Amino acid sequence: MSNIRVGVIGVGVMGERHCRVYSTLRNVELVGLTDMNPDRGKAIAETYDTTYFSSVAELLTEVDAINIVTITPAHFDLAMEALANDVHVLVEKPITETVEQGKELVAEAERRGKVLQVGHIERFNPAYMALKDIIKGRRLAAINMRRLSPFDTSNTDVDVIRDLMIHDLDLVVNLVGSSLEGFSAWGRSFSTKAIDHAVANLSFRNGPIATLSASRITEQKVRMIEITAEGAYIEADLLGKRIMIHRRTRPEFLESAQYRQESIIESIQVPMVEPLVLELRHFIECVQENKPSDVSGKDGLYALQLAKAMADQISNFMILAEPTL
Repeated sequence: MSNIRVGVIGVGVMGERHCRVYSTLRNVELVGLTDMNPDRGKAIAETYDTTYFSSVAELLTEVDAINIVTITPAHFDLAMEALANDVHVLVEKPITETVEQGKELVAEAERRGKVLQVGHIERFNPAYMALKDIIKGRRLAAINMRRLSPFDTSNTDVDVIRDLMIHDLDLVVNLVGSSLEGFSAWGRSFSTKAIDHAVANLSFRNGPIATLSASRITEQKVRMIEITAEGAYIEADLLGKRIMIHRRTRPEFLESAQYRQESIIESIQVPMVEPLVLELRHFIECVQENKPSDVSGKDGLYALQLAKAMADQISNFMILAEPTL
């Protein structure tokens, strides 16, 4: 099997991680990278023994697949340019800046028969993958997702919904697999002029009620999924890669007439595999076999549509809520 020639556009913190993983994968040749900062680009290229390209256009002529790891406003133009060169695309989330751009990008990828994968990396988190197996066949009542982080000035090109909550919007739809029948959302601006803290409730037809919280002003990093299911309460720590299943045993009376109610806590061992490795392996496999990604452009577009609808609802309420003088 011939190697898949891959390039990376944008080598900030996340882009460098992509380079690191690609430099270790079998059947992959990291052909090169490009970045708006030439000094940074050349340094990362030297670190991973690859080539720095001064232009995107030049890089695209040398690769089979490209990873776009730039700020969100650049996603659409770069992805469209890649597709125009018949190059497969993995683009970081959110898929594009606007829903209209997302629709056009998805349509273009389908027209050209190219893989379009969106970087919803939590789909490849081993804890999440194990959680999906655990709840299979269970009746779910409620899902609570918390994604909290300290303030980071590098992630302010979008609001907290498209920055953080969009991960959990994608996860909850993938997890429940039933039709969304409605949602309500609230938010606050704190460190920026955009929404920095948001809470949303989603109701799924014949399914659970989900509550999502996302914040980029919290002084603790949290990535938790808590599920209330028939016969069990399940906690999944996506950061610590731990899952706890709480089950209740039958109550019993001891000989001393004392009443005892006990519960069982089952700890699930989750493989310690880096999600980014699984994500990029999947992308390469899709390119090799010319098959659709499990995290397709359509998935990324739907998550963006939900995120935009929630942001619009919050913004409208915040405007209406302002006192009039």
